[in-house]
Amino acid sequence: TDMTARETEADIVGAVSKFWWMWLVAGVIWVMFSIVIMQFNVRSATTVGVIVGVMILIAGLQYIAVGTQVEGWNWVWYAFGAFLILGGIVALVYPTRTFLSIANILGFLFAFIGIIWIVEAFVTREGNEFWWLSLAAGILMIVMAFWLGGQFLFVKAETLLIFAGVWALMRGIVDIIMSFQVKKLGSIVAGS
Repeated sequence: TDMTARETEADIVGAVSKFWWMWLVAGVIWVMFSIVIMQFNVRSATTVGVIVGVMILIAGLQYIAVGTQVEGWNWVWYAFGAFLILGGIVALVYPTRTFLSIANILGFLFAFIGIIWIVEAFVTREGNEFWWLSLAAGILMIVMAFWLGGQFLFVKAETLLIFAGVWALMRGIVDIIMSFQVKKLGSIVAGS
């Protein structure tokens, strides 16, 4: 049975590794989002609200896609994905209110995303040698959450723009690195 379990794991890794390019494409899209977002200012609240809504929606879809490929912890990916998809839909329906609301609760949002990234780091630790990137990003988000707690709404709105850009950039970098890790893991399994 031990040999059968290893063969099953190898089959799963082989199947997932064929889609390494999806992480690469998602990473490039996230980096492009970061560049676009950094061009906006607080006066374009509706546009930023729509972009943030799309970012949240894409992040949710990414988590659902990963959940279909993992065993054991897939419920965590589905839960995070469903929550983000719901948030993305609400953001797209009410973009201006979304921008102002997110700016108002930015500290909580930073803490929540930080927790998601920390959990993701520990869940992927065994198969990802760069798991610590997600851990470091999560810790940084939680530190920023505490700092934002005492700021005024205008400062929070300006910070939201920076955050959205930095979030997209960090997510893009992590996804690009992950794509090559998944490809490498597939090559190792295929060679053994």
